Amino acid sequence: MRYVMVSHAGRDVPGVLEGDLVQLLSATDLTGVVANGAALSGESIPWNAGMVRAPLTRFRRDILCTGWNYWDHFEESKGKREGQDVERPEHPTFFTKGPDVVIGPYDDIAWDPAISAKWDYEAEVALVIGKTGRNIPAETALDHVWGYTLANDVSQRDLQRAHGGQWLKGKSIDNTMPLGPWIVTADEVGDPQDIQLQCLVNGEVRQDASTRQMAFDVATLISELSFGMTLRPGDLLLTGTPAGIGNAREPQVFLQDGDVVVTRADKLGELRNKVSKVSKV
Repeated sequence: MRYVMVSHAGRDVPGVLEGDLVQLLSATDLTGVVANGAALSGESIPWNAGMVRAPLTRFRRDILCTGWNYWDHFEESKGKREGQDVERPEHPTFFTKGPDVVIGPYDDIAWDPAISAKWDYEAEVALVIGKTGRNIPAETALDHVWGYTLANDVSQRDLQRAHGGQWLKGKSIDNTMPLGPWIVTADEVGDPQDIQLQCLVNGEVRQDASTRQMAFDVATLISELSFGMTLRPGDLLLTGTPAGIGNAREPQVFLQDGDVVVTRADKLGELRNKVSKVSKV
């Protein structure tokens, strides 16, 4: 099933996308649906891409993220981390993003050159936790996944390097992370290590990889993250980006006003976002 948030009758409501119709749910947001379920309201509306909103906007904690989770991406950035190079990690690298980064699947990315001169793209598969767990074994970790969606972890590389080696600031600029276009339930996705992920900028393919290439698979990520730490329904986890980022290219290439960034995967749909300079108030 594909769960969506849509604008209808002056408010955002959750629904299930079935063909050309959205079957509306008797709930106010998808976070509540993940945690508690919801019945169909009995009302359906015609599907229109213009009505789609980010599937999740209400979070109980910061957005959970994984760094360096494709070895080709880890290797391409060697010598380009501005003094923050490390050896290959033996365990997944985790960090968080503030929740106000989230925008819809077709919204503009809020680009501000006064904040950063190095805006970069990072196509990622994200997962939504559906069942509470702590110290989850890798063998049963996928049972805790409610569904999968797409994200682009748009990053500000100079900010990422400027704050003591931690990434929160350079990953948490408001209105910069596209999410969606929907959440595909885990049963429909099947094997999360069988997803082809791409990022295009102005029609040029910049990233193109299979999730089979992950350094640590999805089950391992969940197991390691939950070690001593409770994961709860509605938690969002980004699973890392493959090679091809702008910071690692020679010459480097960063996002500019007017660029169009497409993030897509064969099982999850497509995000399409224009980079748009923020108007000063």
